[in-house]
Amino acid sequence: MKKVFGLLTAVGLMTAPLAQASTVTVSGSTSVAHVMEVLAENYQNNTNTSVEVQSTGSSAGIRAAKDGTSMIGMSSRNVKDNELNSDTKEVVIARDGIAAAVNNANPVKNLTQEQISKIYRGEIKNWSQVGGESRPIVVVTRENGSGTRGAFEEIMKLQRTINGHKVTAISPTAQVGNGNGMIKTIVANNPYAIGYISLGSVDSSLRAIDVNGVAATDDNIATGDYQIARPFIVLIDKNAPDNANNFIEYILSEDGQKIVAEEGYIRVQ
Repeated sequence: MKKVFGLLTAVGLMTAPLAQASTVTVSGSTSVAHVMEVLAENYQNNTNTSVEVQSTGSSAGIRAAKDGTSMIGMSSRNVKDNELNSDTKEVVIARDGIAAAVNNANPVKNLTQEQISKIYRGEIKNWSQVGGESRPIVVVTRENGSGTRGAFEEIMKLQRTINGHKVTAISPTAQVGNGNGMIKTIVANNPYAIGYISLGSVDSSLRAIDVNGVAATDDNIATGDYQIARPFIVLIDKNAPDNANNFIEYILSEDGQKIVAEEGYIRVQ
């Protein structure tokens, strides 16, 4: 029995690296993770490769790809040059809008980008100032390190420079929600709240408002008429194993891009 056990143990040790090698690790943006999990599930059903997806935020995903703790990193904001090294490759897998979302009971249907910016700066504090009820606006933002927050701040000019460093201009009184799901829950349960989430995450629990008179739709993002939009990026080392590269090839294939569109995002192929 000891010999048999020893043999089985040896076989197990020999096969463990093979099992590990068939797993692709992906981490980063919670927004990208929404569609990535669906892509991973479909890919696993048709291959012998396992794909593990972790929602850790864009900044963490960029670092993970750079230092090799994940084979693939996910970002829902543009990646800065100083966040990469010479071996890191960026691939845009989809495009997404950022929806300014309100409670279904809120009568406000449209805001300008300037009004939204002033709301987040704390300069507009009551819904009556933008055509709504005379009620204080409950401002909800994403956590630091969120790619959605980074993209939203950049597009909406919600950053200021102090001592040469860019810092947020979002009001410190804003409520903070970790992930699209928490933002949706807060806004869906408060008729006077406003938050921003990935357009692909909008559902019947809340409503995306028009911005500058333009509806937040895939067609309007594709034409550039709806301007609060950003890329979904994956990052991979140029020397990454074949299984990681094969998964990215699948995402960019007709089958993968069909899933991107079905999940409410804009395909790039």
